Amino acid sequence: MMASSYNAKDEDGHLPGSVGSGGPGAVKSKKPDNTAFKQQRLPAWQPILTAGTVLPAFFMIGLIFIPIGIGLLVTSNNIKEFEIDYTGVDMSSPCFSCSQNYSWNSTSACTCSVPFTLDQPFESNVFMYYGLSNFYQNHRRYVKSRDDSQLNGDKSSLLNPSKECEPYRTSDKKSIAPCGAIANSLFNDTLELFYNHPNGSKITIHLEKTGIAWWTDKHVKFRNPGGNNNNLSSVFRDTSKPVNWHKPVYELDPSDPDNNGFVNEDFIVWMRTAALPTFRKLYRIIQKKKDNMTPTLPPGNYSLEVTYNYPVRSFDGRKRMILSTISWMGGKNPFLGIAYITVGSVCFFLGVVLLIIHHKYGNRNNSADIPN
Repeated sequence: MMASSYNAKDEDGHLPGSVGSGGPGAVKSKKPDNTAFKQQRLPAWQPILTAGTVLPAFFMIGLIFIPIGIGLLVTSNNIKEFEIDYTGVDMSSPCFSCSQNYSWNSTSACTCSVPFTLDQPFESNVFMYYGLSNFYQNHRRYVKSRDDSQLNGDKSSLLNPSKECEPYRTSDKKSIAPCGAIANSLFNDTLELFYNHPNGSKITIHLEKTGIAWWTDKHVKFRNPGGNNNNLSSVFRDTSKPVNWHKPVYELDPSDPDNNGFVNEDFIVWMRTAALPTFRKLYRIIQKKKDNMTPTLPPGNYSLEVTYNYPVRSFDGRKRMILSTISWMGGKNPFLGIAYITVGSVCFFLGVVLLIIHHKYGNRNNSADIPN
């Protein structure tokens, strides 16, 4: 048997008999540069997982997460919430006639009254929401169908909106303000709340319509063109209202210049799209009583007066009115507490299982004689 010779240059990509790098027959080396990065010599750290480090970590996560989850769940359960569906799907519903007959092309409004009862008092500020189901605000084309420059008061975008707004960009050869599918589908039901006093009188519950939008949206993201010009009708003179709207944008709240036009808070709240098809949006705030002794909403009989302007039957949607209090963690959200308890319980259980396994098999001598 002939012995094969070993040439160190073979590893460097040099063929036997080749000339040095400067000669005509030189072959370029494929070996990476001798640097710490290319030769993978950079300093690194890798944790060594042992029973002494893993088991305490599992138990610590369990002992921390479970109490936090219990606290979050108890706080969420203490939040009072009442929800009523006023879509009018059932024939027995007071809004059944409105849901069957009203459409976007209807010229006259349809009204209905939905009675309900609160079994317990609502203290502090009460937040009134409207909720929609089976409404996909997260569709990509829907989310992009807006012109933020127009909404920020840019006059050039007011008369020449973005093409992203198609097919709700122009109407009657005029630019639509505000343009896009989001603005065109603005929720426009009118909800009023009344308390039916035991003496037979009907007391109107005051609903605060300002303070429902994010401060940054109200003062930064949305602005009327023309700055402080209170004559919005002249500013929007050369524009057209959205197709599904019954009135132009400068008539959303004519009584309050700070809540009219693009800075109308109902409009701003709607323009912040929801991530899921079932969602709720803040509609009004019921301020707590000044004496702090009388509940904001005492238990008793109430009626929800609805001006039915928003048809949902065409896409099998549902409409709801929600009354809710809040806490330091926000609204009612049992999922967060359940998630903490679940993760903590799983980690604690795994810690117990691994502790038993370590106690039973950890001291076993697994070494074996290896023959030379």
